[in-house]
Amino acid sequence: MNFKAIEPLEKKIRILDQRQLPLKIIYHDYDDYRDIIDSIKTLEVRGAPAIGIAGAFALAIASMAEVKTDVERLKKILIDIADEIKSARPTAVNLSWAVNRALNRAQKFDGDDIKELSQHIWDEAKSILKEDEEMCAAIGRHGAQLIQDNDTILTHCNAGALATGGIGTALAVMYMAKAQGKKFKVYSDETRPLLQGARLTCWELMQEGIDVTLICDNMAGFLMQQGKISCVILGADRIAKNGDFANKIGTYGVAVLAKAHGIPFYVAAPTSTFDENTSSGKDIPIEERSPEEVTNWGGAPTAPNGVKVYSPAFDITPVELVTAFITDKGIIPGKRK
Repeated sequence: MNFKAIEPLEKKIRILDQRQLPLKIIYHDYDDYRDIIDSIKTLEVRGAPAIGIAGAFALAIASMAEVKTDVERLKKILIDIADEIKSARPTAVNLSWAVNRALNRAQKFDGDDIKELSQHIWDEAKSILKEDEEMCAAIGRHGAQLIQDNDTILTHCNAGALATGGIGTALAVMYMAKAQGKKFKVYSDETRPLLQGARLTCWELMQEGIDVTLICDNMAGFLMQQGKISCVILGADRIAKNGDFANKIGTYGVAVLAKAHGIPFYVAAPTSTFDENTSSGKDIPIEERSPEEVTNWGGAPTAPNGVKVYSPAFDITPVELVTAFITDKGIIPGKRK
């Protein structure tokens, strides 16, 4: 990979602005946790693992602010800041998971040196990043065995290196399969309303020399009907205890179509995306986005002024539609018959 979605520097982090892709490759450096929160909210950085990593570093950076306080008082302040970071995007469990992990590291610190406390949190964020890199590689290795020569894969949204600290989740499977010399093709849904499939997934796969074809979201069923799809591989933002999962809006429709056509439907995600505290999909909070994301694109209106808009960023797919989960620990069967 010749790019990184997120990279730690000296007391700051560098984020690739995914709002500008594929036309521009622009990086921003942040040394204020509030700017990182805004980066998460505005989708400058996106993808469940990536925003978790960003959130952990945001907490570390917040602890480095030049304020007159002591360690115990700072620990209390960090609890409130952690809540602020976690509220940036509510659906992806990785954000709260990573921030809580960094916060726990801070709360367990028993020294009286604030700089040392900050270093502990920073080190924890770096550990989360490194572990994500390793998990992505493991997902790729496990999932690549599911890909055969001459397969054609359908994917939705972006679950690649842009969405993680490593080489991705769903796209990691493709990268590893390519490294093994397998020949295959990929169809990428455009993924309305923000076109992450068109702007990001196609860009990523083309960077790595993988044969990718862009389609409109509503073409997926027709391709399946024509026998052009071998399997579906996509990511997840939160997987409930029973296996129901949240992913980018449109995922549920793809899952229903895959089942109707007898096509394997695979979900690639690290173990950090599995939420044992959420019993089922109905308990997963669904983020709603600004109406302007639907009514405008690139500054140009695409709908009548004043039209009502419903814009959930995610939907819930029941585990009964999942053939298997591809994780860093191995392949876990779903419940689809």
